Amino acid sequence: MDPSQQHGSTIHQQQQQSQPRSYQVVKAATAATAGGSMLVLSGLILAATVIVLTIATPLLVIFSPVLVPALVTVGLITTGFLASGGFGIAAITVLSWIYR
Repeated sequence: MDPSQQHGSTIHQQQQQSQPRSYQVVKAATAATAGGSMLVLSGLILAATVIVLTIATPLLVIFSPVLVPALVTVGLITTGFLASGGFGIAAITVLSWIYR
């Protein structure tokens, strides 16, 4: 073992020994409570996600003849506005460069 690792290990052991036993128990209980709560919360979120997907999938299939063309239209309009703005900024930049 490297002497610096041994020294670090010794310091860690001294810190653990200097802490009262009740502090270590409280620390472990807090960690277990927090970990358990997060585990339960992640399980609830997973269950909710599965339920929402189960409900939403048939609705998406039913409304897909409306949603797909609507999304394509919105995408084309957005692309058009962004391209128009980009070309406008490019034109202003070129005109200001020519003017100077």
